[in-house]
Amino acid sequence: MSGIAMPQPDIRILERAPQIVASLQEALPLDTVIFDPEETRAYECDALTAYRCAPLAVVLPRSTEEVAAVMRVCADMGVPVVPRGAGTSLAGGALPTADCVVIGTARLRDVLEIDTDNRFIRVQTGVTNLSVSEMLEPHGFFYAPDPSSQLACTIAGNIAMNSGGAHCLKYGVTTNNLMGATVVLTTGEIVELGGPELGPSGLDLLGLLCGSEGQLGIVTEAVLRIVPRPEGARPVLIGFDGAEVAGECVARIIRSGVLPVAIEYMDEPCLRAVEDFAHAGYPDCAAVLIVEVEGSPDEIADQIARIRDIAAALDPVEFRESRNADDALAIWKGRKSAFGAMGRLGDYICLDGTVPVGQLPYTLRRIGELSKQHGLEVANVFHAGDGNMHPLILFNANEPGQLERAEAFGADILRLCVEVGGCLTGEHGVGVEKRDLMGAQYDAVDLAVQMEVKDVFDPAWLLNPAKVFPLEASAAHRLKVAE
Repeated sequence: MSGIAMPQPDIRILERAPQIVASLQEALPLDTVIFDPEETRAYECDALTAYRCAPLAVVLPRSTEEVAAVMRVCADMGVPVVPRGAGTSLAGGALPTADCVVIGTARLRDVLEIDTDNRFIRVQTGVTNLSVSEMLEPHGFFYAPDPSSQLACTIAGNIAMNSGGAHCLKYGVTTNNLMGATVVLTTGEIVELGGPELGPSGLDLLGLLCGSEGQLGIVTEAVLRIVPRPEGARPVLIGFDGAEVAGECVARIIRSGVLPVAIEYMDEPCLRAVEDFAHAGYPDCAAVLIVEVEGSPDEIADQIARIRDIAAALDPVEFRESRNADDALAIWKGRKSAFGAMGRLGDYICLDGTVPVGQLPYTLRRIGELSKQHGLEVANVFHAGDGNMHPLILFNANEPGQLERAEAFGADILRLCVEVGGCLTGEHGVGVEKRDLMGAQYDAVDLAVQMEVKDVFDPAWLLNPAKVFPLEASAAHRLKVAE
């Protein structure tokens, strides 16, 4: 087990487990509550599988009212609650504690309203990210945020972590596409934040909620901004002999004023794995960029010509322009399967630091130096257009000490991101993975203010315990508040 600590379960809660389960069963349909240890084991971790802990119970409500009923029971009995979407979190955001109740959104799958005139869709938050765009396709619209896990991840988790994806360079991340939310507070109170109106009045509580990692409330319904499908889109593939040169190309594209819909980056270790897995036909080189532009045929041609000129000045190994839909699918095939391809090589930790685009060349060089220092290979695949890096640190989980080495390497990369003017996370969230690094980005006053916000929404600190805030800082804060 690694050095990431979790608090000991409250023995008083564990002793009352039968009463807690009975109270949940009284408040909900019987098939909603899961408490058999063999069944709760399925919820013992999310995609950060290095850490596991089965919860006391799991509930799978079908409505906002049922979520509220669970929250009331847990508040009355002082039981911690861990919200869970699809469990694709890479930061341990849905990691349970042994004394908690997990509230899963898997059954909240209804589409409540589609309004193309006013460009929004209202859904329950258990729907998957990709299914939203699939529902909108017959209407000629789509939902822009597109995490790599979009086939599985849910809108609930996207809102919790403020997820992005390849298209976030042009269209923004979840917070830029979230218009309203139905939220259940820790007391069981149901509140509405924002809505389809373009200029809702009052404080921007919706902006506060998005990215709060289940610390303030549980979002059961969401109003999402939808976008008309572009007239056309075409990707180009650019190969380079050096990772830093590829990073410089990204910076020059952004400085030029061209706004691609996506700029994706893969380096040589990732390219090797992708070719073995997907046979995408990528060039044998140090790094590849996938740059996609959209618009009318004339707009696309102009943007590609400008990108070609920028790349040509950096002596690319290859500049491949898609000519049709099959070409476009081939270019994107490897990038979409990169994380699965890397998984065939062994265990890895996927990081999520973000840096200013102009710092990409330096950051990539330093990551290479840190790789040699820690003696572990790293592959870089990320959303280069907005500097959202996803280094994949390879290690052998069966070899004692390698996980700890990988974590130390990851911590150094994340500190580097902050040092060059970036931040600890772009879309994966803090969870438990980056919790103890929060002091690298925020001082004690910053953290205190954030915890005071949580006090307002969750005075008993029952929501998603032991996440985001360093344990010592949160314990000291709560002691001070109690005094």
